[in-house]
Amino acid sequence: MSGNGAVGEGTRETYVEKRSTKGRKDLTHPEAPEPLVVPVYDNHCHLEIEDGDDPLSLDEQLERALAVGIHGVVQASGDIESSRWAVAAAERHPRVLAAVAIHPNDAPAYASQGRLDEAIAVVDELAAHPRVRAIGETGLDFFRTGEEGRPAQFESFEAHIALAKKHGVAMQIHDREAHREVLDTLARVGAPDRTVFHCFSGDAEMAREAAERGYYLSFAGNITFANAQNLRDALAVTPRERILVETDAPFLAPVPYRGRPNAPYLVPLTMRFMASELGADLDELCARVAANTLEVYGAF
Repeated sequence: MSGNGAVGEGTRETYVEKRSTKGRKDLTHPEAPEPLVVPVYDNHCHLEIEDGDDPLSLDEQLERALAVGIHGVVQASGDIESSRWAVAAAERHPRVLAAVAIHPNDAPAYASQGRLDEAIAVVDELAAHPRVRAIGETGLDFFRTGEEGRPAQFESFEAHIALAKKHGVAMQIHDREAHREVLDTLARVGAPDRTVFHCFSGDAEMAREAAERGYYLSFAGNITFANAQNLRDALAVTPRERILVETDAPFLAPVPYRGRPNAPYLVPLTMRFMASELGADLDELCARVAANTLEVYGAF
């Protein structure tokens, strides 16, 4: 993600750069996996971030994805700049849909400048575009934001919920160490008709509650990590009609490529892992996940 260094519009750049390089040794893109027979979609990625030693252009990302059976992506956002980038990408490419939002970790920065309402107004304007099919990523993050920033996160989250309802689009939730608060907020103000827990991070109990409420759970490459038994337990109790798949690229590359740049063309690794965990036929699971994606976001 590019940035101009201004608080609010450039604050995520430093965080993204640190997240992209910290503790990583191999920054080359992995080889392409075996293609899927039944295509699916990556329902959450950040392709504006040029990651690794051999960054891929948007065209290259989409070409590699298509070659392995990934027929489309939902480009997620976190600030005004990335939201505009997402809309431009979706206008240009028929295999890209856009999600626009102010990330919960950015909401306090905008609020400190007295610009949160202005930023949300930009999201509102962008959300009217026909290629914008979700408000996201929005939600609560108590891992990186302390007590002083939480009021702005709640204000922003509730405003984004209202925008998803206003525009009749889905909502992608970022939830980190705020599971109960996110669920309680959705119950209090009313969730949009199509609510997705991006990169689901809860346990089986939370997965059951979310699915019972009609929410979708999106699983990323970290479900393959050895320390992610909670995610595998959550997958096991999630109804097939509520499962989505994503990369959160360029982050969370699945095993055996953990720590390397992630990209939509690596989704087949996560799909095969999930099918194995569920004891499911891969083609049938792909067909179900693809149908779920289109139910949430509409046709590409």
